[in-house]
Amino acid sequence: MNGRMKGTDFAKLFSDFSSCKVGVIGDVMLDTYMWGSVERISPEAPVPVVALNKREYRIGGAGNVALNIASLGGQASVLSVAGQDDDGKRLKAMFEENGIRTDFLLSSPKRITTNKVRIISRNQQMMRLDSEITKDLSYEDENRMVLAVQSFIAQEKPQVIIFEDYNKGVLTENLIQRVIALCKHESILTAVDPKRKNFFSYREVDIFKPNLKEVKEGLNVIEDGASEELLRSIHEALHERLEHHISFITLS
Repeated sequence: MNGRMKGTDFAKLFSDFSSCKVGVIGDVMLDTYMWGSVERISPEAPVPVVALNKREYRIGGAGNVALNIASLGGQASVLSVAGQDDDGKRLKAMFEENGIRTDFLLSSPKRITTNKVRIISRNQQMMRLDSEITKDLSYEDENRMVLAVQSFIAQEKPQVIIFEDYNKGVLTENLIQRVIALCKHESILTAVDPKRKNFFSYREVDIFKPNLKEVKEGLNVIEDGASEELLRSIHEALHERLEHHISFITLS
């Protein structure tokens, strides 16, 4: 630990964080975990029969980032489009129970709420069932999302908007560009955790945070390792495409 870290006042750091208003825009999900026991094989097919005895719901996707912000004491709001279904209602209730604002969480009859159901037995995952729509938002829902972001900025005056992209269709290329333009006009910091589909759509974002594997794939880099020289060259190549400010490259 260096001297700078030793001198850091963490109490003040987290105290200051409590006044920070953050919007998280992207693909929200419900993570469902089902635990059970396996005692026999199905007579209908050569598959195990899982007798379920426990079920748990967790906030996933972009919502998990909002949850982390709220857990640190920040004021988090989710900006997304979920389905008009029971999973969407459950997810909204879980956000509110954890102090996450849902005023700008939209619902649409054209979408279903992403729900990833994991079935677990004998300490291992037996199966995962994904319920989702991954096509881009409709023109109508995209415009509703832009209006929601405008309202969020006007009402909350956030310091930061974070894009959390899981390729589920909420973050369309047009929506990304319009939200970044709004944030630049209002001097709001923007950060993105990108996925492959829209990797180079986040032009002029402030902080671009891919992991090393994603950025190498995006730039077609074949060199192994993560030397400082390589990371600098990756940042320069990204900057040529994105004109962003900071590359924050994680290693996993």
